[in-house]
Amino acid sequence: MSTYQKPLPDIKPWTRPFWDGTQQGKLLVQKCTDCNVNIFSPKRYCPECWSEHLVWFEASGKAQVFSYTITYSGVEPFFENDLPLILAWVDLEEPGVRMLTNIVDCDPEDVEIGMDLQVTFEAVTPDVTLPKFKPA
Repeated sequence: MSTYQKPLPDIKPWTRPFWDGTQQGKLLVQKCTDCNVNIFSPKRYCPECWSEHLVWFEASGKAQVFSYTITYSGVEPFFENDLPLILAWVDLEEPGVRMLTNIVDCDPEDVEIGMDLQVTFEAVTPDVTLPKFKPA
C-alpha cells in the first residue's frame, strides 16, 4: 500500500464501529431501537427522536443510484488520477439510508438514475477502508 495522499475521515468514537466494519468488509448502519429509524451517517443520537438507544446492523450492501455527477477536470491535484470521478448519492436497500459515495469500476457513460449497485471496499491506509459502490 503506497502513501495515501487524499483526505481521510475524521474518525470519532461514535463513528468507530462503522470504520471497524469497513475494515472487515461490512457496511454498517445504525438503527434507533426507540423509533425504529435507520440512520446514516453515524450519529450519537437519533436525528428523529433524539434517543441514545442506537444499535449497529450490517446492511446488504445493495443500492441504487439516486443522483450523480461526473467530474472530468478541475479537482484538487490528489484526485487527478481518479478522473473521471463519479460522485453519487445512493439509496441503500435498507429504507431511509442514503449515502454519498464514489462509483467505481464503471464507465461514466453507463451510470444512470436507478442503476443497481453493490458495495465494494478500498483499503487506503492500515486504519481506513473506504466503502465505494460498483455496478451490481
